[in-house]
Amino acid sequence: MRQLLCSVALIAVATIAHAQDTRTDTIYRCTDARGALTIQNGTPCPKGSRQQVQTIEAPMVIPRYEAPPAIVTRVPEPPPEPAPVEPERPQAPPPARLDDAQRLPPPPLYQCNTWDNDHYLSEDPEPKPRCVALQTTGLAGDPNRAGGQACEMKYDLCARVPDGAACEGWKQRQREIESTWRYAPGNDKPWLQDEFARVTKILNDTTCGG
Repeated sequence: MRQLLCSVALIAVATIAHAQDTRTDTIYRCTDARGALTIQNGTPCPKGSRQQVQTIEAPMVIPRYEAPPAIVTRVPEPPPEPAPVEPERPQAPPPARLDDAQRLPPPPLYQCNTWDNDHYLSEDPEPKPRCVALQTTGLAGDPNRAGGQACEMKYDLCARVPDGAACEGWKQRQREIESTWRYAPGNDKPWLQDEFARVTKILNDTTCGG
């Protein structure tokens, strides 16, 4: 008995659901006195017309399809690439400081005098001679009409700087090279920089740097 009641209940629910989903239309077929046929939906025929009524099930109205809202998924931005790390350059070790017992005297240095009473410091005891131009004259003794050129070889006289003054002489030479280097043309700067570094090393590694 309980099973029968459940079946009847299910049939009733299905019938109600079908009734809710089904829509009926009433069609009126009207024939007037002249025999003209008119078909009307839901409106009865006018008076004086022969009327035939027919009830039909209208097709179920299907709701218009609406696309579901788009789901926007935010894609996380990739993290920025790390900046390239430059490898550390090996640091040159500082020059080892020599003990005073290991230091030697500086190389010999010479004070040189030119033919025109100029003087300079040199590491060469016998500098190359220089050709000093001589004034020439024409056959009549006019210097403005000289027909040739002539020069005289001049030698610089050099003497070794005493040992007690050698360090001061090397420091003076370092100052002279530095001054020349700072005001020299571009082509001469690299050579003078190397020369300045060489003289500085002599001062640091000998008894002058103790």
